[in-house]
Amino acid sequence: MSGTVLVTGATSGIGRAAALALAQRGWWVAASGRDPGRGAALDAELGGDGAFVPADLTEDGAPDRLVADVVDRRGRLDALVNNAAAYDRATVAELPTEQLDAILAADLRAPILLARAAVRRMVAQGGGVVVNVGSEAGIVAVPGQVAYNVAKAGLHMLTRSIAVDHAGEGVRAVSVCPGTTRTPLVEAAIAAASDPEAHERALAENRPARRLGRVEEIAAAICFAASDEAAFMTGTELVIDGGYTAA
Repeated sequence: MSGTVLVTGATSGIGRAAALALAQRGWWVAASGRDPGRGAALDAELGGDGAFVPADLTEDGAPDRLVADVVDRRGRLDALVNNAAAYDRATVAELPTEQLDAILAADLRAPILLARAAVRRMVAQGGGVVVNVGSEAGIVAVPGQVAYNVAKAGLHMLTRSIAVDHAGEGVRAVSVCPGTTRTPLVEAAIAAASDPEAHERALAENRPARRLGRVEEIAAAICFAASDEAAFMTGTELVIDGGYTAA
């Protein structure tokens, strides 16, 4: 399958790798993000295979406007990759309300609203696929990040709900669940640690593969989930975590 795909959080990390990989596989990519500088650079890399479409998905009405913009440009929307997310750390006892609101707004509310707009369009045109970029943290509780864990678990349930409600209308949904992956966010967290080398080693050694993931590996899983090769896959999780959730 190819066609028009909307990728959120596409200017960095997993989203950027997914946008480029999808374009290489014949998709036209609407690459969404908030950073105009990185967006312009990605736009140049995509060339005629896509375009940067700026959006702050936490603004009222932004998910609906973004989907409408893509459909206006291309006439259809064949796939949505819900990748944009916010991250912060706190236990439930420590959790500031502001952190809870920010993470739920970016990591759960915006993807639900994007899926609502996208699925309506997909049903009208006869089918499509939603790929939600979840996390190992939505499968097992990673200590000290309650809001993120809860948001990602909710995103996995969004996948299942889309599947059971809309499979008969030709719409699939799959969660791609990365383990800790070497993204700019993770690199910054490692660099900010009191002992960066020890922190990176700890992140790697708590999983059987004894390393962090690479963005290209997660992008490949996203491409597969969106493709016709996965046409019978819906309502489930595709986990790429170096064995973390199996241990």
